[in-house]
Amino acid sequence: MKNKKFITITLTGCGRVAEHYKFVFKNLNKRKFKIVGVSDLLSDRAISFSKHFSCPYYTDLKNMLKIEKPDLNIILTPSSSHYPLSKISLNLNCNTITEKPISMNFVEAEKLKKIAKKKRLMYGCVFQNRFNPAIKFLKEKYDHGSFGKIITTAVRLRWCRTQDYYNDEWHGTWFHDGGVINQQAIHHLDVLNWINGPITEVSSFSTNILNKLEAEDTAVSIFKFKNNSIGTFEATTSARPYDHEASLTILFEKGIFEIGGIALNKIIRFQIFNSRSNFTSLKKKFSENVKTGYGRGHIPFYENVIKNLLNNSIKSPINVNDSIYTTRLVHSMYYSIENKMSCKLSDYKISRYLGKKIYKNG
Repeated sequence: MKNKKFITITLTGCGRVAEHYKFVFKNLNKRKFKIVGVSDLLSDRAISFSKHFSCPYYTDLKNMLKIEKPDLNIILTPSSSHYPLSKISLNLNCNTITEKPISMNFVEAEKLKKIAKKKRLMYGCVFQNRFNPAIKFLKEKYDHGSFGKIITTAVRLRWCRTQDYYNDEWHGTWFHDGGVINQQAIHHLDVLNWINGPITEVSSFSTNILNKLEAEDTAVSIFKFKNNSIGTFEATTSARPYDHEASLTILFEKGIFEIGGIALNKIIRFQIFNSRSNFTSLKKKFSENVKTGYGRGHIPFYENVIKNLLNNSIKSPINVNDSIYTTRLVHSMYYSIENKMSCKLSDYKISRYLGKKIYKNG
């Protein structure tokens, strides 16, 4: 890629999340990238996206990559296909970024990491909330010791997914997706682990309240962290009639910090104990308005991806090991639910159901 002024990109998958990518690419510097191909098993969806991006369309990933030879392939397909499609992409010498989760199974992701390392390719996963101004501000202040020790953390995800969301072929199924833990809350688990991790032990419970799906629509957990703090986690897609919040509250030795909104996008509370400082201006500066739970973090994420590739760096904006650890955390949570016991992440437990086809009697 030496002396290139822009990178070429292909998109694999033209479904729900790919619609958000129209907004993402609209807000990136168009002189630094070019969409050269889109692929989807459904030709009508591929054709629609090819018209939008003025590029060829394909219904076969291998053909697209062999013909277009892109610098970067972005995978936007159902979760169960992330491993096989990433493997094809990496083996055809393409830098590869996938939407979350990095894979349905952390063992598979470790295999892909080895392929990427051997071929000297970028391989990574999108967890866009890390790039929210409020999250970045919190992370920076904590890392610099401004708040002292963390005492407790609390995550609340109260989103609305009605039954029609689960009535397709993959959402909420064990093989293709998982429930609220692996589909929606994985973003908030990643942020929590990034700021205060590593999480070392979990005890989780789940249920289905309003939605009918193979996996769970509601879950709660208690976490233990390596730094000896503890935390709570609450997530549901049974909130009605719309998304209410995606929030993170951290009680520090020297203060309290709460980020809310529907996508961890607004500073709700920022207080340093025994301080007369006015934090109103900081709340305004580091909060942003967003229309959906996707937020705006994809834009700086891909600015970093493009910048690194143009500078001949294969460093992903989010360390692949972090993404794998988040999938380990998800499996530990499901293992805890399935076995009615706490689970240590150091035990590398794998869920009995997540990523597996479940056959019902009769």
